This record gives sequence, C-alpha cells and structure tokens, in this order.
Amino acid sequence: MSWYGEVVLPRILDRAMDTKHNRPVRARVCGALAGEVVELGSGSGHNLRHLPPAVTRLWTVEPVARSREQAEARAAAMGVETAGAGTDARRLELDDGSVDAALTTWTLCTIPDPEVALGEVRRVLRPGGRLHFVEHGLSPDPGVARWQRRLDGVQERVAGGCHLVRPIDALITGAGFEIERMETYAMAGEPRPWGHTFEGIARPV
Repeated sequence: MSWYGEVVLPRILDRAMDTKHNRPVRARVCGALAGEVVELGSGSGHNLRHLPPAVTRLWTVEPVARSREQAEARAAAMGVETAGAGTDARRLELDDGSVDAALTTWTLCTIPDPEVALGEVRRVLRPGGRLHFVEHGLSPDPGVARWQRRLDGVQERVAGGCHLVRPIDALITGAGFEIERMETYAMAGEPRPWGHTFEGIARPV
C-alpha cells in the first residue's frame, strides 16, 4: 500500500468518519449486538464507544496498520476486549460458526469482492447470528445515481478503494442473507452522491 494509503488517508478517515451525524447511526447499529462479534473494516475504532455491555469480545478485521494501531489504543483506553481476525475480510481467521454477530459500518463500499466477504460472514456466524450493517451505496434516484457513476472512479482512487455505486441490499441478499429490517435514507450532512444509506439487520438463509 502507498504512503498516502498507509499514512495520510487513515488520518483523514479518522476525522471524517466520526461526526455528529454518524455517531447516532453507529449507536443504533451497534445497540443490539451481543456475545462475540466480528467487525469487518473496523478502522480506527469509532464503533468501540457504542458497543453495549452484552458484547463479550470484538474480533476486528482491518487491512491498514495505522488504523489498527489507533483502534488498539482506543480499545485499551476503554477497557474493551478485542482480538484480530485477520486483515482481509475475504479470508476471516475464524472457525466456522464461531461468532454471534457481524458488524459492518461503511465498509462494504471498499472491500474488494464484497460477495466473498459476506460469504465469509455467513460461514463464521453461529445459528441465529445476524449481520448488523450501515452502508452507503447506489441511490434509486436516477439523477443522483448518474453523479455517483461519474464520480466513482475518482472516489475509488482518493478514498482507498471506496465505491459510490454498490447496490448494498442486492449484495447482501445475493450472498445468501435475508434482510429482516432495513431503512434507506439520505445521511444528514453528506452530499447526495455520498449520502444514500442502507441501515439494517440480515440473517443467513
């Protein structure tokens, strides 16, 4: 990974992904988690403060070393028990049926081969386990979607592989999940091409 991707971008994302608009969303998505949880794209640890006491361990998956260091420091300061489950969401270092829940927050936009990563989530979830997610992706508004397609290449280059045009709901169901609950809305404080949001819970079928 380049110096920009390892040093500059993690600092930018650490600030950009912790705002007055997304903190309440993080709190909602994390609120029902319990037991052992695997988080794809755990980043610099902004979800740690929102984990309920029912979470007994957080397994983290994060490819960027600088972000892992930031998250480890935050977890130590908060007394949250975390453990690494690898650096590639497409190859989770966890046994089959070993976690109670999975968490993704603004992550599926960036993971190469998100279908493979979601397949790994299905593999490691215990019976009754759920995927808790909030993601940005392709808008149903044709005008917004046109802008997303125009900007997608630039976004990918400057934002560490992030895409604006991924159909999050279709990716989740296509990977063998049933969406139990989902809301879609425009995220406050975000320009429309970046703000179309999918928030919900899905279960393997």
